[in-house]
Amino acid sequence: MNKHKKLILSIVLDAIGYVSFIIPGIGEFSDIIWAPLSGYIMTKLYKGKPGKIAGVVAFVEEALPGLDVIPTFTLMWLYSYVFKKEEAVKEV
Repeated sequence: MNKHKKLILSIVLDAIGYVSFIIPGIGEFSDIIWAPLSGYIMTKLYKGKPGKIAGVVAFVEEALPGLDVIPTFTLMWLYSYVFKKEEAVKEV
């Protein structure tokens, strides 16, 4: 999957995480299902150790109330394709 498709998917997945704010009462129950699912999707979308760490962060962020506003998938995309890329250039 190219990086642009992965960015769009990351934004969509973050939007799904925001559903708990849109539907009061039902939203917190949706986090029971979404938290482990988002962690799993994160590990499949971003491979290796960074993906595993991001998967745990995504799970915790969705499981704890009030933290759903953090765009975890989009932040991981930025880390993978913007910040990590700059570090590789600086090392050369």
